[in-house]
Amino acid sequence: MHFSGVLFDKDGTLFDFHGTWGDWAYGFLMKLSGGDMLRMQLLSNAIEYDPGQKRFLPDSPAVAGTPGEIAERLLPHLPGTTPSALITHINRTSAVAPTTEAAPLLPLLGRLRSKGIKLGCVTNDAEAPARAHLKSAGICDLLDYVVGFDSGYGAKPAPGPLLGFCDRLDLRPDQVVMVGDSRHDLIAARAAGMCAVGVLTGLATEDELAPLADVVLPDIGALPAWLNDLEQVSTAAQ
Repeated sequence: MHFSGVLFDKDGTLFDFHGTWGDWAYGFLMKLSGGDMLRMQLLSNAIEYDPGQKRFLPDSPAVAGTPGEIAERLLPHLPGTTPSALITHINRTSAVAPTTEAAPLLPLLGRLRSKGIKLGCVTNDAEAPARAHLKSAGICDLLDYVVGFDSGYGAKPAPGPLLGFCDRLDLRPDQVVMVGDSRHDLIAARAAGMCAVGVLTGLATEDELAPLADVVLPDIGALPAWLNDLEQVSTAAQ
């Protein structure tokens, strides 16, 4: 079987989730709290973040939610702050967060493109900081499609942003693989009629992803070999 397109989630898929966001969140919440440790703990609890370990908990809205969903949790503890101001602050500060690649991205994406595969990134982050992260990793120009929750296609787990990839690049959903670290990603893939590939560089476990996935890989570095194996099996069966 040959796939003509691959869509990646961003955080937890292209970039290791804890490596990218654990330390950033600590500094972000500390600044929001003004150094008040009680407020820091309240803010951390609100988004299910452990400041002692500098790690998000599995059910945190930061795992697969939008900046708006994160802001909604934080706002009750930030009197006088408006939703739009907080979302803008989240987007601006997250855009400069240092990223940790889940696997060496330039050779991986280059290898896929050399096979004529179209590539995209679909994230529930905002588009502007997403592009900033992709540019900092040197891979934005390798992607044919980059959309966030605010790009006009909706947010995962709805299939809209995935189907936008098909519309823009003239592909059928069954020609596309969606790769992600969360159930949101895989639910979106199923709803769009795409192949669903889970990876374990986010917070979800293999047991959580497997019921929704065609395969669960340790990280995206294993994707080219898996695609090659599928193609060889398909060729042998013809």
